[in-house]
Amino acid sequence: MKLTDNVLRSFRVAKVFRENSDKINCFDFSSNGETIISSSDDDSLVLYDCQEGKPKRTLYSKKYGVDLIRYTHAANTVVYSSNKIDDTIRYLSLHDNKYIRYFPGHNKRVTSLSMSPVDDTFISGSLDKTIRLWDLRSPNCQGLMHLQGKPVCSFDPEGLIFAAGINSEMVKLYDLRSFDKGPFATFKLQYDRTCEWTGLKFSNDGKLILISTNGGALRILDAFKGAVLHSFGGYNNSKGVILEASFTPDSQFVMIGSEDGKIHVWNAESGMKVALLDGKHTGPITCLQFNPKFMTFASACSNMAFWLPTIDD
Repeated sequence: MKLTDNVLRSFRVAKVFRENSDKINCFDFSSNGETIISSSDDDSLVLYDCQEGKPKRTLYSKKYGVDLIRYTHAANTVVYSSNKIDDTIRYLSLHDNKYIRYFPGHNKRVTSLSMSPVDDTFISGSLDKTIRLWDLRSPNCQGLMHLQGKPVCSFDPEGLIFAAGINSEMVKLYDLRSFDKGPFATFKLQYDRTCEWTGLKFSNDGKLILISTNGGALRILDAFKGAVLHSFGGYNNSKGVILEASFTPDSQFVMIGSEDGKIHVWNAESGMKVALLDGKHTGPITCLQFNPKFMTFASACSNMAFWLPTIDD
């Protein structure tokens, strides 16, 4: 089944889960699309089975809190940042609920965490104005970049380069093997005083970069030339909430939630809005991602919603 405008418009909430007492701050699909792990401001990690459509188990990180949760390539393991006590990144085995390793180094809140799509490398960006490069097998930082401002960062789909959005006004591209030599490309964007950049993602085809903000606008850049191809607005975000924006797996569409519980979808090539979906969320939709393998997506406020199409085009 192929994603089209009509199929996207037909999506409806199939299931709602009320496992959390506070907002879900992040979630991540496993690469096979079979499970989701979520992190919440109530210090819990909830594992969902996407195929059966139900929560499987709940773990807690009461002492350190949990945010920016990411699956690693090893089955049943995650890395996540802390939002209490310190800013250490933690590597957890879900299987026996034991920490495998800690990654200390940042001294302010971690705001970006991106796992390499190909190996055990990951990068983290922090309010301490650094990006750190890590290897899951070692607690020691493998590389450190001091920046001129707060970063958002992400690997490209092939894991060869990473992008850093700095100070909400420029994107720098680095070769992973020689990042210490500085960026091989820098794209300067028009600075928007009304909002800060809160996320950066590549499309799966590697051609586009999506920049999300805590305001009412998203931007798509050409990942090779840095030109702004589209700016998307018209969704509600008046309180400066961090709303996650995502590409669909086919790189054809961009979607974001809003503070009024609605989901907006645009065609990434034409820039046209193709769908407005009502998730009936009780709060702002802070997390939104399409399943990498199956025709479903998930959205979250303090509740988690699974969506399915109601037509097959």
